[in-house]
Amino acid sequence: MKKIVGIALLMLPLFALAAKVELQTNKGLITIELEAQKAPKSVDNFTRYVKAGHYDNTVFHRVIDGFMIQGGGFVIQNGTLEQKPTRTPVSNEADNGLKNVIGTVAMARTNDPNSATSQFFINLVNNDFLDFRSKTPAGWGYTVFGKVTAGMDVVNRIAKSRTGFVGGMQDVPMEPIIIQKATYKP
Repeated sequence: MKKIVGIALLMLPLFALAAKVELQTNKGLITIELEAQKAPKSVDNFTRYVKAGHYDNTVFHRVIDGFMIQGGGFVIQNGTLEQKPTRTPVSNEADNGLKNVIGTVAMARTNDPNSATSQFFINLVNNDFLDFRSKTPAGWGYTVFGKVTAGMDVVNRIAKSRTGFVGGMQDVPMEPIIIQKATYKP
């Protein structure tokens, strides 16, 4: 009986491990631990895009040092940014208790709180003004669904990229920052 209990206790950490996603970029590797218990819809949405290869060869198209880096929606084709097609938006889960603090990963969206599709951002600083305050259009906030557990040095290098206007968009890195491959690690 002691042997069975001992084996069961040894296995507990295996079940407690969170799923991860690795983003291999042309600047280095970023590992994201997913918060499936607190943001199940957003994690499912993100991992479905990862498993489908959606993020492969996309770019970080919006980089604002002292704020965040954003990617997951555009590729470079013929020297211009082209938006990739997406699935139906996911419901906002920003009322999950997770905060937009340094190194967290959140869903990007439009002014509509329930418009997040494939784009995400990594917080470079504590962005409490992006946190949930109320279930109103202005108060919903941005759903945090993960955190960078390795590669924050890569994220910070990306943040220092020289940016400008490209195709009517501002804060675009002048040297493309490419997510070469996104891999799900259960």
